[in-house]
Amino acid sequence: MKKLKITALLAVLACSSFYAGVFPVENTSVVKILADAIKWKSESIDVGNIPQGKPKLIRFEFTNTSSKPIIIENVSPSCGCTTADYTKTPILPGKKGFVEASYNAAAKGQFMKTVNVTTSDSKTPKTLSFKGVVVS
Repeated sequence: MKKLKITALLAVLACSSFYAGVFPVENTSVVKILADAIKWKSESIDVGNIPQGKPKLIRFEFTNTSSKPIIIENVSPSCGCTTADYTKTPILPGKKGFVEASYNAAAKGQFMKTVNVTTSDSKTPKTLSFKGVVVS
């Protein structure tokens, strides 16, 4: 019974509004800061029907909306059927960069592939996606 009372007391304290003011919160959220650093023209592209056996190039463009240069540190396609290229030089504030994915459509049918992009601005990868249908 004593353990139950102590557990209940700890649960009440953990959920109390006493801790609400412990961490200062600014008007600008972390998510907004990350979202504002790079503005993607499109994060998802529908390529429609593509022919089987012919690689399809998909280009994702972005603008550096931050006040400092951004470097693309890593681009990682989701499978071996996709290769990637990207802007290798620092992208200055206000300038544009790109990430390209080349998809080798070997199998017929619908597909959806992703490319993860890590930049100097955020170590959390941004996932870009493209989809379509491979036809013979």
